[in-house]
Amino acid sequence: MIIAGCGPTGAMLAAELRLHDVRVLVLDKETEPASFVRIVGLHIRSLELMAMRGLLERVLPHGRKRPAGGFFAAIPKPAPEGLDSAHAYLLGIPQPVIVRLLEEHAIERGAQVRRGRAVARFEQDDDGVTVELAGGELLRTRYLVGCDGARSTVRKLLGVGFPGEPARNDTLMGEMKVGVPQEEIAATVAAISETPFWLRPFGEGVYSVVVPASGVSDRAEPPTLDDFRQQLRAIAGTDFGVHSPRWLSRFGDATRLAERYRVGRVLLAGDAAHIHPPIGGQGLNLGVQDAFNLGWKLAAQILGWAPEPLLDTYQAERHPVAEDVLDNTRAQKELLSAEPGPRAVRRLLTELMDFDEVNRHMIEKITAIGIRYDFGAGPDLVGRRLRDVTLKQGSLYGRLHRGRGLLLDRTERLTVGGWSDRVDHLADPTAGLDVPCVLLRPDGHVAWIGDDQRALDEHLSRWFGKPTGSGPGTGAEKDPFMEV
Repeated sequence: MIIAGCGPTGAMLAAELRLHDVRVLVLDKETEPASFVRIVGLHIRSLELMAMRGLLERVLPHGRKRPAGGFFAAIPKPAPEGLDSAHAYLLGIPQPVIVRLLEEHAIERGAQVRRGRAVARFEQDDDGVTVELAGGELLRTRYLVGCDGARSTVRKLLGVGFPGEPARNDTLMGEMKVGVPQEEIAATVAAISETPFWLRPFGEGVYSVVVPASGVSDRAEPPTLDDFRQQLRAIAGTDFGVHSPRWLSRFGDATRLAERYRVGRVLLAGDAAHIHPPIGGQGLNLGVQDAFNLGWKLAAQILGWAPEPLLDTYQAERHPVAEDVLDNTRAQKELLSAEPGPRAVRRLLTELMDFDEVNRHMIEKITAIGIRYDFGAGPDLVGRRLRDVTLKQGSLYGRLHRGRGLLLDRTERLTVGGWSDRVDHLADPTAGLDVPCVLLRPDGHVAWIGDDQRALDEHLSRWFGKPTGSGPGTGAEKDPFMEV
């Protein structure tokens, strides 16, 4: 199994595949990981995924917890009370750090990472994919996944369309300290309505600063603190004494979505499949969640037990999620416009977000805990992720570290039978649920609710294939990649 790109999406996918003993080779065209420091935010759902794989305690010491509010178009509303998660906060963490931690995790699981190896071309057939690297080396694999970023070579070679809107405007974003009181900053910002910019306090004297990049030096060059000072003076008449930057970045507002996530044995994930402005901080989270959705399905396909349509559910589930993210970033971008119409809509939405239901909906959308995959008719919880719940011994997410399905059985009457090699069974009448039993997929989404064994068996077959010993399709065929 070959993955092109060792960013957060590629590294997470490699680790997920290794949970199922699939041999994984990750190729990255860069000789070293990117050293450019930009703070990214791990949202609630991504933090839950880290907890499901035993990674959260490893990640937390490297980040800063922040309230889970004020994300949508930077409208300053606090997070609603009682968000349905044990991790209802944002974790700000340097991007190189989270990439390093995920890569180390994948390597510890047994993935191979080769840097300075760029995919030049590939050709697929009924049995696999032949990958040619720059320099002529040939590799053979059952499947290839492009996690190689917005300018994805894999996507371009695959011929998949990437429709959307090109970048029209650039913006500078960074975190830094200021040299004037908060009251002065708030008064100055409030008095300026014709240009979209903001300075938002993060605590300890650090502010998030966002300003238009028009007139600033070549976009190919990293921005400097002087660039921020120049733009702040032009907009506000003062640079607020900004100093001691933590990180500085420049981004465009291009918004694109791949027409397909899979063509035969080649798939796309992360920025190779979707790009959008970083408003709301959803990009890295969206890619990591792609990997979490794809990993167990691709492993099932490679190991031979996947039901026929399982791998296609990756696009069916994740493409609409990306569409929604692109739409909400488009909306947020409009709400930051200086034009009278968008500013009027922003004022109206600011009022509406005083209603708990509206504010909660926006936060759940941005943090991805409101996602419900379409599994057909059933209770509302079916298709949704299940929050971490307390068990008789430990917690639910602690039981998902191996990346297997899980039957949480409060009746103590059911069984996973011939699926026990893929699905764990936990009988616990004390589990903090108001339903008798739930069947969880390896990504933590609820596949079934009930207490009937026959109905359970039907859903086990739907998601986990044929039971062991029932015929073809249950073999454990590994994915031997090789030089050819």
